[in-house]
Amino acid sequence: MELHHLQILRELETHGSVTAVANSMHVTPSAVSQQLSALQREFAAPLTRREGRTLVLTRAGEALARAGVDVIEAMAAAKHAVEEFERSPGGEVSLCGFHSVAQVLFGPLIGELASLTSLPDRPRLRLSDEDVAQEEFPALTAHYDLVIAHRMQHSAPWPEAGVRAIPLTQEPLDIALPAGHPLASRAALSPSDVAGERWVTSRSGYSPDDLVSAIAAVAIRPVRIAHRVNDYGSVAAVVAAGDAIGMVPRYTVGATLPGLVLRPLTGINATRSIDVLTRPENLHRHSVQAVITALRAVMARLVAASEAQA
Repeated sequence: MELHHLQILRELETHGSVTAVANSMHVTPSAVSQQLSALQREFAAPLTRREGRTLVLTRAGEALARAGVDVIEAMAAAKHAVEEFERSPGGEVSLCGFHSVAQVLFGPLIGELASLTSLPDRPRLRLSDEDVAQEEFPALTAHYDLVIAHRMQHSAPWPEAGVRAIPLTQEPLDIALPAGHPLASRAALSPSDVAGERWVTSRSGYSPDDLVSAIAAVAIRPVRIAHRVNDYGSVAAVVAAGDAIGMVPRYTVGATLPGLVLRPLTGINATRSIDVLTRPENLHRHSVQAVITALRAVMARLVAASEAQA
């Protein structure tokens, strides 16, 4: 039994004929008859009877029609509640991001939302960080309204089924050198320039380990991996101490770390996409849209500030 079956029964009780019901619901009389037949198959007791040329409800049909009014009302109230939830700029929005982006975006994002005085209410953020492999980001949309994810441009695109991706920025990964390193005097570096260096990189399966492998392939020589550390802050500390070189994202990490010299890598596409992943139904919520707009504004300022320092 479906909601439109109860609506047809209610209209039949009011109008007294299949034709009148059809006119009221903007469907054909045959469609009404088919739906009444489908509803009748679910009950042993007859729901309608003929009185001359008029189709009327039996006592069982009247009882079902009266009960159906409560169901229709409850469904209308539920629909209204969802619509109000979607229209409200307030409400809680859960957001997670990978570690390096969380460090530079979460604080400014809170400030950006607090500044939206034009809204009658503002979203309430519930923030989390998640350090997962690239292919695991889409699954996080089952637990969060919004997921800030990163994907190397040479890798497979995000899945289209059940997930929407909203671009935030394209971020290069640069070679990170300690101050005073001989390569720091160059404007850009090639794979052959850096392949022979001692390296700190991420664990296998995480970026930038895939880029370091590409450097070795292009330079046709193995690289020396001294350390495997996923946290970019720790990578920066190792590099600044002069023990190795590494790769760090230009906007979300490089601009915030003192004591490093960043140089672009040539000959390899070392750019990652930073996107917001979400389930399609979340995009109907005004509160979610407000957070996405604020994220874009914060990211744009971060990129502009980083480019201004370059």
